[in-house]
Amino acid sequence: MTIKPLIILPDPLLRQVSEPVERVDSELNQLVDDMLETMYEAPGIGLAAIQVGVPRRLLVIDLAKEGEDPKPLVFINPKIIRSSDERSVYEEGCLSIPDYYAEVERPATITVTSLDRIGKEVTTEADGLLATCLQHEIDHLDGVLFIDHISRLKREMVIKRFTKAARQKI
Repeated sequence: MTIKPLIILPDPLLRQVSEPVERVDSELNQLVDDMLETMYEAPGIGLAAIQVGVPRRLLVIDLAKEGEDPKPLVFINPKIIRSSDERSVYEEGCLSIPDYYAEVERPATITVTSLDRIGKEVTTEADGLLATCLQHEIDHLDGVLFIDHISRLKREMVIKRFTKAARQKI
């Protein structure tokens, strides 16, 4: 397994809409393994392929708490097919926007269809943190960041800060 470099704001790749995965094969499963390794190393609880520079509709999640055995979840070509009217608010962060957190309101429960690691279609009913994490990562696949769900003023401040930091690294 290989730890991949993370794409960090303001990289325009983060705004790219990811393409559907055409086939589930050993190459894709190697990418899944690399993404899981990268996510665990970061450490994070979710990672979309675009965050490691691969514009494919693929994401991984693991909500296991520290000290628990890993419980990796893989979603290939995920699609939200139902969202509740009930809302929930979670403080979100993102590996592509390090050390910035904000409260985001999203549907409290969702239903997602996707393929698993062997290409079998799966339907996932999610609530709580899993629902929030899935929505956050699926947003990535559509070129949307969690900061797009906060006020324009706060979003512009975050983008400005990360743009300045990126310029200083050059």
